[in-house]
Amino acid sequence: MLWIFMTAAAAPLQVARNALQRGLVGDAGPWGATLVRFLFGLPFSLAIFAVVAALTPAATPHASPRFLIAVAVGAVSQVGATAALLVAMRHSGFAVATFMQQSSLPLGALLGYFAFGDRLGVVQWAGLAMTTAALLALAWPGREKATGAMAGSLFGLASGLAFAVALNAYRQAGLAFDSAHPIYSAIAALCLAQALQSLVMVALLAAIRPAALRAVGASWRSSLGAGFFGTAASAFWFSALALAPAGQVRAVGVIEGPIAAAAGRRLFKERLTPRQIIGGVMAAAGVVMTALG
Repeated sequence: MLWIFMTAAAAPLQVARNALQRGLVGDAGPWGATLVRFLFGLPFSLAIFAVVAALTPAATPHASPRFLIAVAVGAVSQVGATAALLVAMRHSGFAVATFMQQSSLPLGALLGYFAFGDRLGVVQWAGLAMTTAALLALAWPGREKATGAMAGSLFGLASGLAFAVALNAYRQAGLAFDSAHPIYSAIAALCLAQALQSLVMVALLAAIRPAALRAVGASWRSSLGAGFFGTAASAFWFSALALAPAGQVRAVGVIEGPIAAAAGRRLFKERLTPRQIIGGVMAAAGVVMTALG
């Protein structure tokens, strides 16, 4: 059950990171704001790994091709997922985009089931179905601003799909590195992924959007905050994924939705409709069924 507490701890940290990143989109653009998460989070990841490594003297790491490929796939998918989520927030709002991103729950479970042999029981599949229906209710646009909201929902869905790939890739990376010490393996994968993401994105932005790099550097104070919260959330996510299948981890992670709704109302003056509130209750029930079924 340790993975449940880790996932629950990751959710509010991820909402805080998303809120800080959303504020950076205007100047740095979605790709610059995406870079912030990885570049400014890397020092914190390395510090966490140093502590975990010191507490795990018996670890026997094995940087196999399977581990390296899984980290690379997860890193690329996570970059795309983050950028899509930030664009979705601009179109349909902070809370709805966060809810729609939770499509990674059923998509991650399906990918884990068909590609990696993760097994879910009947109650858990029912919970996934209920959560999926709830997400549709939460994200479906009203008549007003329908075009923009639909675009936001599509970007949110794309974000969920990319996160589903990343979740399963990082789970496989943790299992490949040192299956006997899952938390050690998870943080090692996090460090390597963030180093790769930072290197590639800095090189690309330097070549095609140097203004975005300058904007990131100018906002280093808020960027440090986004990096810290992002790394703390990722450390919990990665560790939970090393302990449990991706579908179950993402199911508990749906508690991020109500937290995002509260943050959206307080920070960005967003309000949820009665339909979206009912959808939130359904999602909560689906989470319980999926995680504990």
